[in-house]
Amino acid sequence: MGGTAHGAESGATPGAPGAAGAAGAAGAHRAHGAQCGGAGGGGPRGRATVLVAGLFVTAGLLVLVAMASVALGARSVSFSTVIDAFLAPNGSSDHTVIRELRVPRTLLGLGVGATLGLAGALMQSLTRNPLADPGLLGVNEGAALGVTLALGLFGLSDPAVYVWFAFGGAALAAAAVYALASSGRAGSSPVRLALAGVALGMVCTAVSSAILRMDAQTFDRMRFWLTGSLAGQTADTLARLAPFMAVGLVLGLLLARPLNTLALGEEAGKALGVAVNRTRILTGVAVTLLCGAATAAAGPLWFVGLIVPHAVRALVGPDQRWVLPYSALAAPVLLLGADVAGRLIARPGEVQVGIMWAVIGAPVFIMLARRRRVAAL
Repeated sequence: MGGTAHGAESGATPGAPGAAGAAGAAGAHRAHGAQCGGAGGGGPRGRATVLVAGLFVTAGLLVLVAMASVALGARSVSFSTVIDAFLAPNGSSDHTVIRELRVPRTLLGLGVGATLGLAGALMQSLTRNPLADPGLLGVNEGAALGVTLALGLFGLSDPAVYVWFAFGGAALAAAAVYALASSGRAGSSPVRLALAGVALGMVCTAVSSAILRMDAQTFDRMRFWLTGSLAGQTADTLARLAPFMAVGLVLGLLLARPLNTLALGEEAGKALGVAVNRTRILTGVAVTLLCGAATAAAGPLWFVGLIVPHAVRALVGPDQRWVLPYSALAAPVLLLGADVAGRLIARPGEVQVGIMWAVIGAPVFIMLARRRRVAAL
């Protein structure tokens, strides 16, 4: 009996959690899995069927909103004209506007919405902070400062070039916010992260404004971009940024399982085989790619990455295997919807999507802040 105990003890890996700790972590993992899949009736299989059906419904809504984005604007056209513009283009003004302006704008809205929605969900999951958002934590402002430096100081107007400045600004802002929030004995907390993000974002915005005031030409070029707009970008711009968005989306979706495990706590995650540091680094890389590409394309857009994951978690629960894809599909539905509304309410002009989304997002954010409980992380 003693030999058996001694053999079991000597066979344990030095520094690894004991059997009791591993069993406890496994039990917590099963409990977390039950929590993630337990909401709703019909058992796990029935719930999975409902959630898959919901993904198809959301994708269908996305198709409808995309069609509306192509057809509606300062001058609306019929859906038959939209179809003819693809199948039998004749060089008319309607076909030219559809193919060269509205289709790239719609595709850009799809990409920007998906990237910001997924980036917000990733940041909230990793930091365990319901207030985490690429804008609220200063990541968007850091990317915007990088683009401002590229355009204002170096005269770089090619999106394929200044997107690297956006990536650098986003990465530096994220690292600085985390370092500021983690300094001191108390360590990081949701409130400290939010305060550090807002403060750093204000600094980045102030520096960007100072640079723009020094160059009227750069200011005229960037004033609509800084408001947040999907207008004015060509298919070539979209093609240059699409690879970064695609890599960020794929990487972010692949992180669902390790992020689920980390929700149990760092020690439990290690006991269940998750490489904690690698998961954090990969999540940071994904968020940097997503926010850098989206900000370079459409400017800093607030609230997209904050509101959409909240709404998604309220509907599907905390399981990141569902939260991440739902966020990536639902965000472009709302962003394109806001863009179409901005075109319709100010004909023949338009209200930039950044303004429309702020009008929509600010009341929702206030409502979330007033709630006693938010959707579980």
